[in-house]
Amino acid sequence: MSAQEVVCLSARRPGAVAEARRRARGFLRGLDPAVEEGVGDAVVLVVSELVTNALRHTGGTCSFELAAAEAHVDVCVRDTSSRLPLIRPPDLSGEAGGFGLPLVHRLANAVTVTREGHGGKTVRARMARHPVPSARGRRAVPSPSGDAAE
Repeated sequence: MSAQEVVCLSARRPGAVAEARRRARGFLRGLDPAVEEGVGDAVVLVVSELVTNALRHTGGTCSFELAAAEAHVDVCVRDTSSRLPLIRPPDLSGEAGGFGLPLVHRLANAVTVTREGHGGKTVRARMARHPVPSARGRRAVPSPSGDAAE
């Protein structure tokens, strides 16, 4: 079972991030078998954070791709900037951000950044489709290697 969707967005269009979340929810609703509600919420949040960062920090346009396989959902956001995203201390005053990328790293099994030949980059977050309970009662997700990671 696999599914895929690609969406192009522009910061010049009001509501671009809301559109990304809406498209992600629609994509997830169309999957069979369905993802659990918590997994779906996490995927939508990762889409929102990565698209927001791309539109805010890279020149105003990006595309995102959602791809689902049996064990995972990939969120890929492509933009035109070769500048790599940096994890920085969160600004507790709320003015400069810094919360999104650490959140993406916490929710995803793996986050990779690949520079593209045309000068842009792709940020990919791979998320487990089916979380499994861990021994301590917390939810753990299988890592790409098949081991459980919390």
